[in-house]
Amino acid sequence: MIDLRSDTVTRPGAAMRAAMMDAPLGDDVFRDDPTVLALEARGAELLGKEAGLFIPTGTMANQIALRVHCRHGDEVVAHRRCHIFNYETGAAAALAGVQWRPIDSDDGSMSAQAVAAELRISQDTHVANTALLAFENTHNACGGTVLDQALLEAAVACAAAQGVPAHLDGARLANAAIASERDLAELAAPFATVSLCLSKGLGAPLGSLLCGDAQRIERALRLRKMYGGGMRQAGVVAAAGLYALNHHRERLAEDHRRASQMAEALARLPALRVEAPQTNLLFFELAADHPLSTDGFEAKLAQAGVLIHGSERRFRAVFHLDIDDDDLERALAAIQALL
Repeated sequence: MIDLRSDTVTRPGAAMRAAMMDAPLGDDVFRDDPTVLALEARGAELLGKEAGLFIPTGTMANQIALRVHCRHGDEVVAHRRCHIFNYETGAAAALAGVQWRPIDSDDGSMSAQAVAAELRISQDTHVANTALLAFENTHNACGGTVLDQALLEAAVACAAAQGVPAHLDGARLANAAIASERDLAELAAPFATVSLCLSKGLGAPLGSLLCGDAQRIERALRLRKMYGGGMRQAGVVAAAGLYALNHHRERLAEDHRRASQMAEALARLPALRVEAPQTNLLFFELAADHPLSTDGFEAKLAQAGVLIHGSERRFRAVFHLDIDDDDLERALAAIQALL
């Protein structure tokens, strides 16, 4: 099967598996697993932050960040379509006890003017105070877009002037860095905390990093234990993340190229409306008058050996390190034949 459902479906290659097998181990709850510590130091270095923390999942990393910054009853300003708001099972309300103040746009951006209009710093006991501004880069639901760094910095500065810090859900920040030809540290610089997923385009089997200043990461360590994220001989999987950071960042350009190639070919099909990809996420929409339903389109493609995912006739094809040029051609041929 050619699996284009997500870049989370990758499997460790031989070199990554060897690194996992050879990793020196300790007990990370006691903070003496050398491989975990090396991963955290490498992640903090790349993101330009003081400290890092290895966390089992990206959702847990984001939710711990909310608890680091917020108290129950606080408010978070974020994009209406962002992952942390829409796709983390209501954890912000259930675990951090915060509510959202969303801003909408087509590309995932939030201008300084829009942020200023939504910040609430008040002694009025009727309203929730804004405790955090949250961004997502790349922005998944808006097409894998790379946020404009100048606009982002202006919005973060606007919030900072009111004493409100910012968190970045950087699940695919490595993709943003390659697409924008900027360093990870430059993209992460405006933010007090940054999460970076190791199991998406970077290809590790699991794990995320949460990076920031030492005081906030010390608080995050306690919350990680509270949330059940403390692992023992975690160096086995941390080694995969370390390998991914050191070997899989530059190759993300290949995923971006393949997404663009498929987009150009699919755009010639009258049954589809294709959104031009900026990174490895390609979105396209099946015409409303086409006889195939969303489920029918997915099922017939699966019969042809291609897995994608969609809803309401909008589909996503995600390119990753397990997809080569032959897979691209086969997937494209299957879609063309079906339509």
